[in-house]
This record gives sequence, structure tokens and C-alpha cells, in this order.
Amino acid sequence: MRVHITDVRSGDRLSEDIFNAYGLHVLSKGTSLNEKEISRIFQHQIDYVDIEWRSGTAGSSAAEPKDEVAVPGYNPLLRPLYHDAVAGAEQLFEKALVEGRIYEDDVKESFQPLVENFRSERDVVSLLLMLNTQDDYTYQHSVQVGMLSYYIARWVGWSEEETVRAGKAGFLHDVGKCRIAEVILNKPARLNDEEYKEIQNHPKYGYEILTRSFNDQAVALAALQHHERIDGTGYPHGLAGEQIHPMARIVAVADVYSAMISSRVYSEKKDLLFVLRELYDLSFKELDPDFTHTFIRHMLPNFIGKRVELSNGQFGTIVMTNPTDFFRPLVQADDEFLDLSAVRDISILHVQM
Repeated sequence: MRVHITDVRSGDRLSEDIFNAYGLHVLSKGTSLNEKEISRIFQHQIDYVDIEWRSGTAGSSAAEPKDEVAVPGYNPLLRPLYHDAVAGAEQLFEKALVEGRIYEDDVKESFQPLVENFRSERDVVSLLLMLNTQDDYTYQHSVQVGMLSYYIARWVGWSEEETVRAGKAGFLHDVGKCRIAEVILNKPARLNDEEYKEIQNHPKYGYEILTRSFNDQAVALAALQHHERIDGTGYPHGLAGEQIHPMARIVAVADVYSAMISSRVYSEKKDLLFVLRELYDLSFKELDPDFTHTFIRHMLPNFIGKRVELSNGQFGTIVMTNPTDFFRPLVQADDEFLDLSAVRDISILHVQM
């Protein structure tokens, strides 16, 4: 039976091979369709698939109920929810400065509605392209790190409860910045030694606030340790390797990625794919390699179907990622297919919405 991708259910099996519009094989006949497979079909912009006939269809005995799988796509609710979360982060920071603590109900009101929508939204690249602006860097960064920490924890197989906690930890990781003067946070020039030392205090400030606010050591340690590095070069305590809490190691990956792709008063944002390549380099010295590589592997398929600007002046569309050369995919530019892993003198400059 032929069904639209929005009608696919978890556990449906393909009755025919699937090929994308460029003739590339996507999935084989007999494949059971679950979250991963449905996401892949969507990423290849395939509208209809052929599945085996479901028992209980068209007059036969009732089939056992199956869980519907939310099909990824643009969710118009996300933009206002995102802006509400950014505004909520600002209010949390203000309350933390005045009262020295924050409240669980305020966190849930600000961030939980966005989390509920993360569960069905799989195209993280589109989310970041859609939601990343130049305004309210500190608060927007908090929301992005919460979002990315949620996804990383989910992708490495943490339980739903732990995944939600990781999102919360990311959302609150920078709350200690409420005690840092805005003239330092928003300084357009390089910080002097005294200002840099004050910036380095924000993890300790955050730990104090969160320890006072919640009975959750992991969330507080994520704030304290998110600038620690695997090779021991981070701050505030110069911890290394397994000395750093896993929650903090996840938040660190999300924190670095969000900071690199964001526009700030003292730096221009970098392209999403370019930053993944930088993150890959950091995974061999500063960032947890398992969490970082999991993040990269799950982010890369989201670039399929995205428009890109190439270094030779052409514009094209990413058709397929390269499993052995992550950052040099197959790109269609006009009627030409460019395998960037073979054409080394051309690279991707910019990924578009």
C-alpha cells in the first residue's frame, strides 16, 4: 500500500526499495520504519512510500494499536516558543541576581513547552538556522545550549528523564553570568586580565545559585564544570577526563557549538557545517570525543537537502553526506554532481535555510 510520509506508523515495513529524486538508494525493501528511518526519508524529501499491508486494514480484524510517529518538519509553534524561552531566560537571570536562586516552576514555564516540541522535531539544522539571531546573545545562547544538550543526551541513549535533565542543565548552565557586569559581558573589545578573571567566575556563581535552588547535583555541576576540558586546560579547577561530570561534558559540547555559530558583539558567527569541523578537531584534545562524535554523526544527515554556497561561486544542494569524509558531501550544482571528497579545490562556504 502506498502512503504519504505523514501516515507512516512505527513498525511499518517497506514493500519496495526507496530512491530519492536523484536516483540514490535510501532504504531497502523489508526495512522496518522507526524514528531513525522516518527521519532519513524526510531528509531525502520523499513524500510517498510503499509499505506492506497492515493487518486490520480494510475490514479485517482490528489490528493491535501502534504508536504514531511524529513526522519531522517545520513546526510554526517553535518560533514563538523559542522567543518565549529566551524571554524566560532573561527573567530567570534577573531573579537569580536579586534573590540568589531560581525556582523550578519558572524553569518549567520558560523551557518545558519548547522541550515538548523538541521530541517531534528532528531537523536540528533547520531549527538553528531559523532561530539564530543577533539579539539577546546570553539568553538565546542559554536556550540553544539547552536544546542541543537535550538532543545530545537523547542521541547517546540516555533515558527520557536524564535527557530532560540534560536540557535543563544546558538551559541553566550560564545563570552565573547574572552576577557579571553587562559592560564586561558585552564588551566589543578584548577583555583585560581583570575582566577575564571575573568572567571565569561565572561557573562558580552558577553552581552557588543552582545548589541553592535545586536538589540536583548534576545540574549544578554542569554549570560549574562546563568550561573544564578533557585535557585539563579548562577552568575553574583544571579538571581532566573522567573528573568532569558527564552532564557537564555534554553541556560543554553544546556550549562550544552554540557560541561558535552565534553572532556576538566581538565576533561574527560561523557557518554551521564549518563549526562542526572545528568541533571535530576539538574532540581530540578538549571536548569529550564520544559525545562530540555522536553529536556530529547525528547533525550531518540534517544537512541533506540544504542549499549551500560553494567556494567557486556556485550554489547547490547537498544530496548525500560522505561517511568517510564527513565535511565534504555530494552536492548538486545545476545539472552537475560534485563529490567534494574528490574535488578538493571546492568547499562549502555557507549553508542556507
